[in-house]
Order: sequence, then C-alpha cells, then structure tokens
Amino acid sequence: MTSPIFSRRDMLKTASAGFGYLAFAGLAAEQAAAESAANPLAPRKPHFTPRAKRVIFLFMQGGPSHVDMFDYKPALEKNDGKSASGGPYARQRGRKLMKSPWEFPKRGASGLPISTLLPHLSRHADELCLVNSMHTDIPNHPQAVVQMHTGSFAFVRPSMGSWVVYGLGTEGNNLPGFIALNPLTRLGGAQNYGSAFLPATYEGTGISLGGGGGRRNRRAGGGSAGLPNIANRQFSKSMQRRQLDLLQAMNRDRLQKDKVNTQLEGLIESYELAFRMQSAVPEIMDLGAESSATVEKYGINAGGGTANFGRQCLMARRLAEAGVRFIELTHNGWDQHRGLRARLTANCTAIDQPIAALIDDLKQRGMLDDTLIVWTGEFGRTPHVRNDDGRDHNATGFTTWLAGGGVKGGLRHGETDENGIAAVKDKVHIHDLHATILALLGMDHEKLTFRYSGRDFRLTDVHGRIVKEIFA
Repeated sequence: MTSPIFSRRDMLKTASAGFGYLAFAGLAAEQAAAESAANPLAPRKPHFTPRAKRVIFLFMQGGPSHVDMFDYKPALEKNDGKSASGGPYARQRGRKLMKSPWEFPKRGASGLPISTLLPHLSRHADELCLVNSMHTDIPNHPQAVVQMHTGSFAFVRPSMGSWVVYGLGTEGNNLPGFIALNPLTRLGGAQNYGSAFLPATYEGTGISLGGGGGRRNRRAGGGSAGLPNIANRQFSKSMQRRQLDLLQAMNRDRLQKDKVNTQLEGLIESYELAFRMQSAVPEIMDLGAESSATVEKYGINAGGGTANFGRQCLMARRLAEAGVRFIELTHNGWDQHRGLRARLTANCTAIDQPIAALIDDLKQRGMLDDTLIVWTGEFGRTPHVRNDDGRDHNATGFTTWLAGGGVKGGLRHGETDENGIAAVKDKVHIHDLHATILALLGMDHEKLTFRYSGRDFRLTDVHGRIVKEIFA
C-alpha cells in the first residue's frame, strides 16, 4: 500500500494544462488544513451497552465434524452400523451410522463433553459455550462459506466484519478496523471480507502470514507478514506526506463537487490509513518481539503442524491489543469425505494448542471478558457415511462455539437428534448467530442498516433472533 507518487513530470503536465505550481501548492495547503473532516473509522457509540468490544472469528473451512469434536451422542455409539433413519438424509441408500472413533470425557467443573482430539482446548471447557443446534441452508461449500460470512449465498452482500466496523468504527488509528489473516482465496474469495455496497473504507484487509522473515522473526518460526508495498524505498516520509497532501486536496475538491461519492471517500481514507500503516504494520507484525515462552506456548516452533495457526492466533492477540475491531483467522482442509481419522486428528492438532494459548493470553491480559471468540465452519458433517473412514456434508446440524465477550461458559445450547444429523431443539440459524454477535457488541441487528438501491439493507436481511439464552 504505497502512497501515490507524483513526479516532477506529472506536475509539469498538469501545469501545462493550466494548473500551475501555485495552484498545486494552494491545494496542498488547503488539504493539510482540512483535517477536521470526519473519520469514517472513528469509534462510534453502540445502540446499547456492549458486552464485547471486538471479535476474533476462527473459521474452519470445509465443515468440521461436530459429532467427533463437540456434539457427544451416546446413541450414535449404540446405533453404530445401523441404517440411518429420520432426518433429511435418511433416504440416501447405503448410508450406515458410524460412531465417533474418539471418546468424550467430561471436562472442567461444568462437565462439558469435549473430544480427546482437543486436549489443550478442553482445559478451557468452562469458558466455552457450545451451540450444538446450528443449521444453514445449503450443504455446498461455495454457498455455505459466503452465507456464513455475509448472511446471503445468493447475492453479493457486505461481510460480517464490514458491518461491525461500519456500526462501531475501530479503536486503533493506524490499522484497519477489519483484518483477515490468511484469508480465503476461493469459495467467494474477497467477497468473504468485502464491503459490497458499504463504503470501501469498511472492507477487510487481507494479510498472509508467510514462512520467510528477517533475523528477529526466526525465533517466531519465520512469522513474517505478507503485506505488499508497505515500505516506500524511493521517497522519505516527509516527501510522501507532501505528495499525499497534494493528491488528497485534489480528491477533496472533486468530492466537494460530487457532493456524494462513497468510493472516493473510501479512497481518501484508504490513502491516509496506508500512510499511517507504514509505521504501524512492521511493528505490530514483528513476532520476534515476543518472548520465547510465548512463542512456545502458541506452538509456533513446535512440530505437529501448529506453526501456521499458532502465528495467526498470536497475531490476533497483538491486533486485538492494537484496537482492531474484527479479526478473522482461517484454517483450511476440513472436508473429510475420506481419511477422517488421520486428517481430522491432524487438523485438530494444528488448532488445539494455538487456540488454547490465545484464550490463556487474553485471560492473563484481562481481555477475554470484552473479546468475543467465535469458532465455526460453514456446516458440519453427517454421522452416517458412504466411506468407512469419512463423513459427508451436513447443513442441518453442526456446532459453533463462542467464548469470552459476555457469553456463558461451560454451556451446551440446543441439540441435534440422537444421532447428530439435524438440529431439533433451540435451533440457531446463521442469521441468528449474526444477530447474536451484533447484540454482544451492543448493536441491534434490525437498526444496523444501510440505504442502498432504494431500500435499507442489514446483515440479517429480514431474519435473525438474538440467542439471549447464551448471554452471561
């Protein structure tokens, strides 16, 4: 995100068109004096007293198997090998129920049953609120992923993170309000963190965490952040500021003529934010500043595949401290039609220690109470199978869990049927989840609207029930 550069040749060309150097200087001075313009990312008051200030959204792409992780079904053990009956998938021939290969010990004082796949996260059972009755509309990855992020699988809509920043602004001045770490590049790609018809200012910023890095980062497993063009190697900061002042003066002059131009407003703010980020980003992304003990706690240098997600979790904590409002982390590869035992074990190992470390870190820093952690996939998986070692897509029942941010810990909310096929009690749709997240942040999902194309739009469309039963 280098700031735009105007060369002497550019200025001469413009001057020859009747816009002399004095006019340029006057515009630059005028822009520099116009800092009283409203900052669209400034913090705003919520509709009511919030329980959480920020969200860390942990997205497991592919459809994690709820019946092997968080939704314990004793009846499924008894029915192992029997034909599936009841539920929307019962008519599929040749489907046999398959019990979970893993045990579900009771964890914590609350006695939450959590699979042996997650020994580290299980330590935080009393912090977790398991929503076992989630359901969505379509069991296909492209539609379900986009619906989880935007509330709609049929139309291009603003992402949840964009709505949050639109409603609340952000507490940090030098970083975007919405950052997606290792964002999805397919299954909707940038649509999952885009702003659609909201002003471009509220779009998420994607940052890839690579394996390279300088000497300071080697202690953190080479956790350098991939944000291209963050440094300007041609011009000093003062020269960039002068050139940016000139460009912004021209932009504001055009905006004054247009009266309303949300794209130009977003461009103006993005240039200013990019200029500030040149100093803030290298510092915040330097995991080498963390202690060896912290790096070890997140599993960044450990074997077993924890390094990638460990870097994301540690970076999420640093971004939360810096005031970023909505932080999304992504872990891919949960689409296990085959090789369930080996692949689900590997996936859980990759995220288990890092997420537990993140919760530990937030608790120790006094941040868990006002940080809402949300873990979910786009849907779950069937307890009945076509292959002996695999499960298929299941949109009718799956588990999302929340922690911190004003939710009850040690709670199981809602139920699927006895085999875990479909949600049957206290059902929670994607729209309900979105409404609940906004409510925990102090926003009324029915009032958080944006006028576009002749009508008011909102994240939950015309749906959404706040699941108040999970509020602490």
